[in-house]
Amino acid sequence: MAAGWASVPASSVLALLVACFELAATATAFDHGFAAYGDLLQSVVHGPRVDYAALDADRRPLDRIVATFAEPAQSEEQSWSREQRMAFWINAYNVLTLRAIVSHYPIRAGVFTVSPRNSIRQIDGVWTTLAWDVAGRRVTLDDIEHRILRPTFADARVHFAINCASISCPLLADVPYRAETLDAALDAAARRYLSSAEGLRVDGDTVSVSSIFKWYGDDFISQYSPLAPNGRNARERAILGTIVRFGPAQTAERVRTGRSRIKYLHYDWSLNDLAR
Repeated sequence: MAAGWASVPASSVLALLVACFELAATATAFDHGFAAYGDLLQSVVHGPRVDYAALDADRRPLDRIVATFAEPAQSEEQSWSREQRMAFWINAYNVLTLRAIVSHYPIRAGVFTVSPRNSIRQIDGVWTTLAWDVAGRRVTLDDIEHRILRPTFADARVHFAINCASISCPLLADVPYRAETLDAALDAAARRYLSSAEGLRVDGDTVSVSSIFKWYGDDFISQYSPLAPNGRNARERAILGTIVRFGPAQTAERVRTGRSRIKYLHYDWSLNDLAR
């Protein structure tokens, strides 16, 4: 056998090794179409609600999907396109939120509680302590949102794409975010939220918006404040500019007049459970 290999030119051996490595890489390439996750979403997302009972009844599909986000090495993830990376981290956040809920489902609060009794906020450390392996890192949900998505991609539309499993959150899309359709999907998520009563309500010249804008309004300034009338502070212009860009046409026209007064809506942290 050794003699046989000795007669093979070195260049041929090298080419064979390269082909083998390429084949192995292809076989283990990350699925940027998120097929399994897409199938899961189709089965458990029902409009603004999620069938957590179904996820809890058979956790294996969700566990397998969570495991796929640990497969890429950090160097591989960082070699992807901006759109591939952003879609990956949005989907990772939403998948891990599902996992956090299912791990504690049904959620039961203590006797004394301020938050809704069936809320993600009843899970100790849900954003800051619970951690998972994702693309070569050990991350919490806060890590993904505040140390990866927001600073790396600087796209305020991410706030309409990530889901916190609550009634007032932007709803969980029933299809994964994918690189090739990411821009259109983020626009659609923004329009969908600002067309909902949880995202935007209008009463005369008063525009009531989600508390997301109170918490993260500065993220919208660079992209959307130029779209609003002058005469206000940057954050208010950003909020109105976001409505001009993504809000219902009639409301967008109204805020262009510059007379709108901004209020923030109460945020309902109740679980977005189909069984609620």
